[in-house]
Amino acid sequence: MTVNKVVGSAADAVADIPDGASLAVGGFGLAGIPWFLIEALLEQGAGDLTIVSNNCGVDGGGLGLLLEARRISRVIASYVGENKEFARQYLAGELTVELTPQGTLAERLRAGGSGIGAFFTPTGVGTMVAEGGLPWRYHSDGTVALASPPKEVRVFNGREMLLEESIVTDYALIRAAVADTAGNCVFHAAARNFNPPAAMSGRITVVEAERVVEVGELHPDEIHLPGIFVQRVHELTPEQATRKEIEKLTTRPRPEPQEVVR
Repeated sequence: MTVNKVVGSAADAVADIPDGASLAVGGFGLAGIPWFLIEALLEQGAGDLTIVSNNCGVDGGGLGLLLEARRISRVIASYVGENKEFARQYLAGELTVELTPQGTLAERLRAGGSGIGAFFTPTGVGTMVAEGGLPWRYHSDGTVALASPPKEVRVFNGREMLLEESIVTDYALIRAAVADTAGNCVFHAAARNFNPPAAMSGRITVVEAERVVEVGELHPDEIHLPGIFVQRVHELTPEQATRKEIEKLTTRPRPEPQEVVR
């Protein structure tokens, strides 16, 4: 008999996340983020959160909502450039920020979910990523309160590489295009980049799925994330499933049609 991991609501899915929890959150920018799980967590009230995500949303959207509500105390991310409130809190000494190269961040999450404690990578050798000194937190006067430590560097096949520790979080919140009731997931396009490794790193992984099907309806070759990594599935309504925003929409004027002379 297959276990049914579907829960009744987004509120139910995040109800037990406590103050001080660490969360890996899927998505890239606003693409593929778990919009409704984030908003349910905002309503739930947990604070002092550590967030591991490619970025921290935007002002007024995504993880930016938790940030504006002062519910996040630490962020491990690779990109922060779309969020003015994020920059303000960081520079004012209100937020601890561990910037990590993007590919390294994805691998730290994947490694954590695979039971790998740490790994060596050439990314960051010869920079402050390896040598230490990156400001993780400032004092209110702008001086550095906490800086990154130096990392072990070794040579493999004549190439220097630094040691990066894997990441395991208390919870993971992700968005899938399709999930079955056992938690097997399929992601659409760019949503596949950070959602699977985020899901793998969470001890308890919660999925908001645009559509939920019965076990056996997904062909094994379709599945991007096995259900073994998922503990809860929340199905969105058809209206909710259409919510797919982006940070910026850039267009150019459509050229005027040219008169055809015959």
